[in-house]
Amino acid sequence: MAAPSPGCSITLRVEAPVSAEAAGRLTTCAGESGAVVTALDVRESSNDRIVVDLTCDCIDNAHAETVAKNLESLEGVAVRKASDRTFLMHLGGKLEVTPKVELRHRDDLSRAYTPGVARVCQAIAANPEDARRLTIKRNTVAVVTDGSAVLGLGNIGPKAALPVMEGKAALFKRFANVDAWPVCLDTQDTEKIIEIVQALAPVYGGINLEDIAAPRCFEIERRLRESLDIPVFHDDQHGTAIVVLAALHNALKVVGKQPADCKLVLSGVGAAGNAIIRLLLPLGFADIVACGRTGAVHRGQTGLDADRQWVADHTNRDDFSGSLKEAVVGADIFIGVSAPDLLDGDDIAAMADDAIVFALANPDPEVDPHTAGRHAAVVATGRSDFPNQINNVLAFPGLFRGLLDAGVNGISDDLLRAAAEAIAGRVAPEQLNPGYIVPSVFDESVAPAIAAAVREAAE
Repeated sequence: MAAPSPGCSITLRVEAPVSAEAAGRLTTCAGESGAVVTALDVRESSNDRIVVDLTCDCIDNAHAETVAKNLESLEGVAVRKASDRTFLMHLGGKLEVTPKVELRHRDDLSRAYTPGVARVCQAIAANPEDARRLTIKRNTVAVVTDGSAVLGLGNIGPKAALPVMEGKAALFKRFANVDAWPVCLDTQDTEKIIEIVQALAPVYGGINLEDIAAPRCFEIERRLRESLDIPVFHDDQHGTAIVVLAALHNALKVVGKQPADCKLVLSGVGAAGNAIIRLLLPLGFADIVACGRTGAVHRGQTGLDADRQWVADHTNRDDFSGSLKEAVVGADIFIGVSAPDLLDGDDIAAMADDAIVFALANPDPEVDPHTAGRHAAVVATGRSDFPNQINNVLAFPGLFRGLLDAGVNGISDDLLRAAAEAIAGRVAPEQLNPGYIVPSVFDESVAPAIAAAVREAAE
């Protein structure tokens, strides 16, 4: 299932003998090695030798090494240097702090810092709400993690999580002009995380919790929402749920089905799965079966934590207790936020006619998208190399833009649904088809539309 990706893009500086076929030999070799060649640039040339930079997408590090080795096996060819373009992008980090004001002379210093700054401090001391108007709090979000559930990598800790949080902050800025900063905490103790975030909160206009493992993430978000006067949003839960709801809204239009008539099977009852169910239930999805590692979650189970018990109490109306494979038989909708390769083509074929399959595990989905596409009417994944990418970046920048602009203290489920409707609405009726149910992550109209919907819902 793995395929070459820009996420593992390498540039090989290759020296080869001069000939009419020199460039062709190199690109053909790379292609036959399974790489996707994206560029070839001549760097040096002489009467008998040529040096080129060959850039190509690979599957992983081992594949990149194989490509380089195969090139070197060509007669007269030497690989001088291999550069990993992803690592080069991350050198020194992806963020910097840039002042919004110019400090050119003594007068500027007197206003930006001492003595003039004291007047602003006194104004905020007299009216703390002025901090939102007169400081970076107005436009700044903390991206908080403990590194316990990073992407599909698991519990890799705060230092290893930092590149992801930097990337998240860069997306905030790129898509909604929100200033965000990584806050990677060297503790996985629930009480300490809550205490630290509460202590940091005066600086920020919002808190984006990220990659914190379930079930701890539920309690952390719940208690921070209760104690802070700024919005607290766990993106792994609610960002995923917003985009899934938007995509499902449009997918149902494609297949001509209504929520009340659909059997929906969800794989994964962690952070994302729980949030998806909470958003879907009030919209008429009466027949939902949620499955964990041991099969369907049902009322007869014992030893469930509070959040899984909530799922058991509010879904699975027939108390089905079988496996995921058994659950999807006859289902109209499958949503996977769990683990790779749980289903095969026969399982998708056993679903209802015009089935909808959202296989969102990353990087490897619950079912191969090509296989699913032979049986389902609509297929979506979390990957960028397949149609219908369900990506949180569609939601969180515009959501926080709206929250910050509205100056709200909390986040309701109605507000999250408004964001989902705004995303779905960016796909016009004449654009809608099985391969296009959500807008592109680079659609510049998405974040402003969400922000406007959030402001309206907040009012």
